[in-house]
Amino acid sequence: MAKKGEARQRITLKCTECKEENYRTEKNKKNTTDRLELNKFCPKCKKNTLHKEAK
Repeated sequence: MAKKGEARQRITLKCTECKEENYRTEKNKKNTTDRLELNKFCPKCKKNTLHKEAK
């Protein structure tokens, strides 16, 4: 039986405009090998912006 959380990886999403780290989430590193990009609300910019996975 596989261990819980083996494939899951905690990541941070960073706003592309103001470079603020706003969100923390998890992704399956086996299924999603490329960096995550999502449109999310940035409280500093006060609008929806593209958020990319930080290093």
